Amino acid sequence: MKPLSILIVEDHPLQQLYLQNLFTELGEFELRFAQEGSAALDCLKRRDFDLVLTDLLMPGMDGVQFIQALATSGSKAALAIMSVASRRMLTSASLAARNLGVSVIGLISKPVKSGALRKLTEQVRTLHQAALPLPGPHIDHLTILAALDNGELQAWFQPKKSLVNGRIVAAEALVRWVQSEQGVLLPGKFLPALKAFGLEERLLWCILRQAMKAQKLWGVQGYTIPVSINLPTHLLNSPDLADRILQFVLKHQGVPAMICFELMECSMPEDISNFYAGACRLRMKGFGLSQDDFGQGYSSYMNLVSTPFTELKIDRALVHGSCENEELVLALTSIVALGRQLGLTVVAEGVETAQELALLRRINCTQVQGFLISHAVSPSDFQQLLTQDGPAVMD
Repeated sequence: MKPLSILIVEDHPLQQLYLQNLFTELGEFELRFAQEGSAALDCLKRRDFDLVLTDLLMPGMDGVQFIQALATSGSKAALAIMSVASRRMLTSASLAARNLGVSVIGLISKPVKSGALRKLTEQVRTLHQAALPLPGPHIDHLTILAALDNGELQAWFQPKKSLVNGRIVAAEALVRWVQSEQGVLLPGKFLPALKAFGLEERLLWCILRQAMKAQKLWGVQGYTIPVSINLPTHLLNSPDLADRILQFVLKHQGVPAMICFELMECSMPEDISNFYAGACRLRMKGFGLSQDDFGQGYSSYMNLVSTPFTELKIDRALVHGSCENEELVLALTSIVALGRQLGLTVVAEGVETAQELALLRRINCTQVQGFLISHAVSPSDFQQLLTQDGPAVMD
């Protein structure tokens, strides 16, 4: 396997030597050093790197200025930021980078530890594997329509577990494209095309119908499982959407109270009044309503207290790395407390480690979902998860 190429932007010679020794202990890497930002940019003009590891506090062009220049350099390298500065400083610099389109995969406090670098290089290798070209379907308008019509676009379900009793208490429906030749395609492979062809509402009906069918399957075994479904908020531009959803659910013998719509921030209605009106009418018809991805994007405390939500979903960005970040712990604690005081079910998504789970339990989060619990699975596999979880709890 070709060794990873890493550009380290660090002005102190002793720190350069220290980092070189750490990487040498971890394995074979192709290392290049630059003492400040402009020298690093010159290196990037001459060749590509897999990873750029930069300090923040440097003479001349500082780390933030380098990151801004990196974003316009055309480099596709992943970025990691290291510094003796506060964790909030690192986080702020990373947000600047991410909003400029730079892929940030690590924030490292100095002194740098071997374990942090090991985790970093493992992430780079994982990114490489994910970036390998895979055969995929030819996605045009007719292909997507055919997939919707023939059942290839399927609702799979990721469980939500209660932190009170450890049982599966709900699920989120996530779309998968299941093909006989290609296997299972994740949304990133086809959702952009589906959105470009204006088929998001068609997908909504497809997932909603399959979610209700799955609920009936689980109900036969005695399991009552509410399901959350992603709802792109721009669909609320249609003033009768809530009426049509209710009609559709009742036609398929569904129960509005067993369905929660997660309002997505991928797009907003043309008029913000459509957002509030649509959200209010969905709740009036008995559907649950979730503030999705709270903690990033346009979500705000004002939206949270002004919209009739029943659920608050904490974005994975606040969960990931929280066990090593006191500021994130404080933020999580206050968000969970506010959500519970507002009478909301508080769900933390993206839970991947036992330490994160223990933290969320300690601060009284209501539910969790993430790879630590389970990936999204088919309805029948979800049934097996329920069975493994224990006998149905009868009302």
